[in-house]
Amino acid sequence: MKGVWVIVLAAGESKRMGSPKMLLPWKGKTIIEQVVENALASYVSGVVLVLGAGSYGIKSITSRYDIIHCYNADYQSGMLSSVRCGLKALPDECSAVVVMPGDQPMIGADEINRVITARGRSGKGIVVPVYEGRRGHPLLIDSSYREEVMALPENEGLRALAARYPGDVFEAETDDPSVVRDIDTREDYLNELKIIDKRWKRRSDSN
Repeated sequence: MKGVWVIVLAAGESKRMGSPKMLLPWKGKTIIEQVVENALASYVSGVVLVLGAGSYGIKSITSRYDIIHCYNADYQSGMLSSVRCGLKALPDECSAVVVMPGDQPMIGADEINRVITARGRSGKGIVVPVYEGRRGHPLLIDSSYREEVMALPENEGLRALAARYPGDVFEAETDDPSVVRDIDTREDYLNELKIIDKRWKRRSDSN
């Protein structure tokens, strides 16, 4: 979709994982490669990948993609600082941005496209996917909120935007539970691999 970009947040320290989770194996590649490929396969015009902790390793394996890399020197202050870093790297013609964490490789292009098309249908400036009543990612924000995001208090975070403007929020219903799951711990990672294995087995059995 012309003018819509994705910001992939990959600056975290992976403290709960105990190792750089973006570089963990995922379906023949790494987690961050899968996330970037999912974003590039969607309707968006381009992708900004925000780096921080472990930036060298992540950049080295994602340099083959036609994306923009930006480094968040303030990554330890939290996710909002990475969103701001990504916003600063966007081209002027960007009309909306889809924010997605780098630890959700299970969110495919279809879910990114869901929030993009929902924006067009609803006319709302903030679109969030909802699974069984729970809001998840990726989150779409119209560029008209750019300055507002830049001025948000660090202790509030990006979700505060939706709370401030509830009338401009559209909840895009989905039957895909991946929008409310992420990979924070080793247990999370192993559970997601089990889900992949089950899907692969079902496909093999059906053939």
